[in-house]
Formats: sequence, structure tokens, C-alpha cells
Amino acid sequence: MEQKLAGESAVPVSVPPIGGHGSHPLKTSVLSLAIGSIGVVFGDIGTSPLYALQMSLKRIGDATLVPSEVIGTLSLLLWALLITVTAKYVLFIMRADNKGEGGILSLMALVQNAFGRRVRVIFFLGVAGAALFYGDAMITPAISVLSAIEGMSLIEPGLNAYEVPITVVILILLFWSQSQGTAKVAAFFGPIMIVFFIVIALLGLSHIPDAPRILMAFNPYYGADFLVTHGLLGFLVLGLVFLAVTGGEALYADMGHFGRWPIQSAWLFFVLPALMLNYLGQGALIISHPEAISNPFYLLVPHWKGALFAMVVLSTMATVIASQAVITGAFSMTRSAIQLGLLPRMEINHTSDTQEGQIFIPRINRMLLIAVLALVAFFKNSDALGSAYGIAVTGTMVVTTALAFVVVWKRWHWPIWAAALFTSAFLVVDLTFLSANLLKVFEGGYVPLSMGILTMVIMWTWMRGTHLLTLKTRRDSIPTRELIAMLAKSKPTRVPGTAIFLTSDPDVAPSALMHNLKHNKVLHERILIMSVKTEDIPSVSRANRFEIEKLADDFTKITLHYGYMESPRLPVALAQLRKAGMKFDIMTTSFFLGRRTIKTSPNSDMPMWQDKLYVELSKRSANATDFFAIPSDRVVELGAQVAV
Repeated sequence: MEQKLAGESAVPVSVPPIGGHGSHPLKTSVLSLAIGSIGVVFGDIGTSPLYALQMSLKRIGDATLVPSEVIGTLSLLLWALLITVTAKYVLFIMRADNKGEGGILSLMALVQNAFGRRVRVIFFLGVAGAALFYGDAMITPAISVLSAIEGMSLIEPGLNAYEVPITVVILILLFWSQSQGTAKVAAFFGPIMIVFFIVIALLGLSHIPDAPRILMAFNPYYGADFLVTHGLLGFLVLGLVFLAVTGGEALYADMGHFGRWPIQSAWLFFVLPALMLNYLGQGALIISHPEAISNPFYLLVPHWKGALFAMVVLSTMATVIASQAVITGAFSMTRSAIQLGLLPRMEINHTSDTQEGQIFIPRINRMLLIAVLALVAFFKNSDALGSAYGIAVTGTMVVTTALAFVVVWKRWHWPIWAAALFTSAFLVVDLTFLSANLLKVFEGGYVPLSMGILTMVIMWTWMRGTHLLTLKTRRDSIPTRELIAMLAKSKPTRVPGTAIFLTSDPDVAPSALMHNLKHNKVLHERILIMSVKTEDIPSVSRANRFEIEKLADDFTKITLHYGYMESPRLPVALAQLRKAGMKFDIMTTSFFLGRRTIKTSPNSDMPMWQDKLYVELSKRSANATDFFAIPSDRVVELGAQVAV
């Protein structure tokens, strides 16, 4: 529920809405949005047929594979799509939106809002889910592009030596292009993915007659029988079957881009049927020609090089689109994490003048590129990467279901027993998949797991260090109102113009203000104490963008309110303040920022290793001038050394 931010002293302002993930013209039809969503939302799950069934069946063994095992494995795969993606995400989780936004951090904020306070367990779950997402963001580009390029060896066996180098080149070009923005490229995504889904559906449909009994896979009995009769092997296969649903979380995370109905319609009436037909065709081909298990996706293609080459090109384009979606998702996740105080400030570049969601974060882009290239160089093929895939995604899915339970209970007002009974059905499936994937830890699953744990440690350290620093600052500072009373008596020298002091806590005197008084012994005619507050909603409504409170004739407190999906840009806010009636000349306005240099301390409340990590993170934090887009020629920085 949207919070009432402005108090009695707030000045209501009519502010144009800032375009975000949830903003699109109301007249845009569901059909056009559904078509657009096909090019952005379904890239990851749509390219799973390249490797999911193949890896699952290879675990059983090429030589010993029998038709009943193909049917049983495919039954598990089809029902995973129906239960995990369709029932859980498309029909259930997508209803738990936060002002139209989805994703693990949006869900966490929604649940915290339902409790009316920060609940430690809920916050930990949200942080864990966000951290695990980065593991998925690393592996998806690597496995998707590599699996598509592997089709080259079917065109010419000698080309397999070039698969890794070509994959590396494509990935470098993909990450390099991020700084240019994705708006223009995205216009081509929808048509390409539509063609891709139509082609894979027709290819699968053409091979179902090879072994019509493959349709028995729709009977869940065969999947259950496969698990019971194959014991540990069946459980290992289940972990690989999960590869078919790894893009399920993206349907929820990208909901704000297109809305719930367009995504649901595109999935139910187009993407799901196309995927099922392709998987059925692969299964029928393997039953009739067991040797096709080497690469059933590409072997569905007619046996002439022109068709196969065209399919490799189309699949490569589809996997690049899938990679693009997860990269931009990582950018959005990082911005939300920064706004919620989970990560230090980073440089965020806006690549579009009209779309707030079109952003580029250079540091995240570099880190992802290095990680993806390292994965490709280490694992070398999609089969090996498949063992590393899944753990991070299943972990996020478990967290999503756990948080959804609170939404059903607290926000939908179900009885607690009914909410628990309903969500536990999905949680059992999620935990089963997680358990199956945990068996792959030593085969490569340690990679995303390690990445997730490292990210959690970084988030925990940043939150804890910032909290301790805030407490220390409050202890050592003078309350703002007390300072104003003292200045009224001492009457320091005043100079013309306006001074804006940016602070995280407007109730205590900003350190930059105190240093200015101590060293320069002057004050400007007008003092604005400005702070930026992030709310537990994606974007703040027009009337509540900021609140203004007069502390004295020459002192004004201004609080700017932003959603966690918005980037605070102070020049825009100042323009809105002038429209609201505040009189000041930007050319005679100076921004005073306190720049703290954090030092380790033997008396810190954190362990020494964590203290050192916090210091390193603070060194790499983007300065406020860049983060808030403040004109650099109007900024005065006053520094101080502080120990946590």
C-alpha cells in the first residue's frame, strides 16, 4: 500500500511521473504488450530447449537409455513447466505485485510494508534471494550462448574447436554494447523471439509422429514412476530437468515492464505451447533415433546445411536476447539494492531520456563480463555448465515462495492455516528441486553458491557498517534545531546565496555544515538541509515527491522521497522545488557535501575482517556528486576521517 509521506508541513507538488518499469501508455493494447514481452521476458526460459532435455537424458546414459526413461524424464519436465512456471509464477506469484513491480526485492519490500516494520527474517530472505540472483546472472549468458554455438559442430565437425573462441567474442560484444543502451536493440527482440518460438514449435511438431507414444509424458504417473524406480539417479535427473524452468523467476521480475496480463497471455497461449511441442519432438526423435541424444535440439532441423546454419544463427540471436534480459535485470536489481541500502553507491548511467528503467552500471557490467568469461574458459561446454546451473535459481524460488506465504496471509487476509497449506504445495516442489540441485554442488554448483554467499557477506557488511556509522554520527553530532538556536545567539557572518547541505539524517547537523562554520566561519543567507529517503514502493506518487519544513527564517529542511526503482537526480528535484514556489537562483547555489574517509578501528563493533571489508567498500563507493547527478562546478566537499 502506498505510504502517506507528506506531513502537515509538506508542500504538495504536481510533478510529471518519472517513467519506470511499471509505466506504459494506458492505451497500449494487451496484444502489443504481450508481443513486446516475448522479446524481453521469455528469453531465458525460451532457450532452455537447447540443453535441458539433452542434459537430463545424458545423465541416465547414452547406451542404456530406453523409451520409458525418455517418457518419464519428459513427463517430469512438462509438469515442472506446468506446476513451477504456470501454476506458481504465472497464475499465483504474479498477483503479489508491489505497485505493479515484481522481483525478489519488490516482494521483500511488500512484505515489510505488510508488517509495518523491518522484520529481520524477512529482510534476510530478501537479501539471500537478491544475492543468489547474481549467480544466475553469471551463468545464463555463458550456458545460453555456448549451447547455441555448439550447433556449429553439426554443420562441420572440425568447427568444434572454434566454439569457445566464438562464444567469447559474442559475449564481449554483448557486454560492450550495454553502455550504448538497449532501447533500439530491444525493438528487434520481439520479432526475433516470435520467429524463434514458431520455428522450434514447428520443428517439434514435425517429429512427434516419429514416436507418438511420447504424448504419454503428459501423464504425471510416468514421471513419478521414473523417480521411484531410479532412486538417486532419478533425483540427479530431476536436478537437470529443472534447467527447463530456470527462467521462471524472470516472468515475475520483469512484470513491471509489461504488466501481468500481457505476460500471462503470452505464456499461456504462445510460449508454453511452443516449448512443449519442441520438447515432445525432441523426445520422439530420441526414442526413434537414440543417437540423436548427442544434440536433439539441432537434430530436429532438416538434414541440409542451409537449414542447420540458419537455425544456429537464429538460436544464437535468441540466446543473446536471453543474456541481454538477465544483464539488464542485474542492473535493475543493483539499483534497487543500492536504494535500499544493501550495496554501496555505484555510478549509474541513464541510456534513455524517456525511460527511467534504461540504465547502465559500468562496475556491474565489468564484473559480470569477467565472471562469464571465466565460466566459459573453465567449463568449456554447456554440458559441464549445466551442473553449475540451477542452485542459485532454486534458492531464489524457495525464498520467493516463503515471502509469498506472508503476502497471502497478511495482505490477502487468508487464515494462516489456509495460507500455509496453499503455499506449502509450491514450497515442497521448490525444496525438492533445491535438494536435487544441491547434489551438483561438487560438479560445479559451488560456483553460483559461492557467488551468492560472497554477495550476501558484502550486503551484510555494508548494512551493518553503515548502521554503526550512523549511530556513531548521531552520538557525536548536534541536533539541527539546537544548532539553529545557538546560531541565533552567536550570529555568524552571512554571505549572499543559497547553500544546500546534503545529509542522510536531517535531524542532526550535517558534518559539512559544522566544518564550514568551524573553518570558514560563515553561513549563506539561505540554508537548505536536504536528505533523500527511499521508500518501500517502486516509485513515489506525484504529490509526495518531497516535503518542505521551515526550521527557521533562514533554515529549511527538505526531504526527497524516491522509490527503490528510481534514481535520485537532484537537479530535476530542484527544478520541481522552484515550480513549487521556492525562490533561489541555481547559479548562486552551492552544494556542500561531507566526504568521510573511513578507517579501521581496534574498538569496532565488527570483527576486524569485516571492518576492513567495509573500509574497502566505502573507498569504492561512488561519490555523491556523481550518484545524485549534481553539477560538479557547484559542489564544495569538506572531508573528515571517521572510524567505524
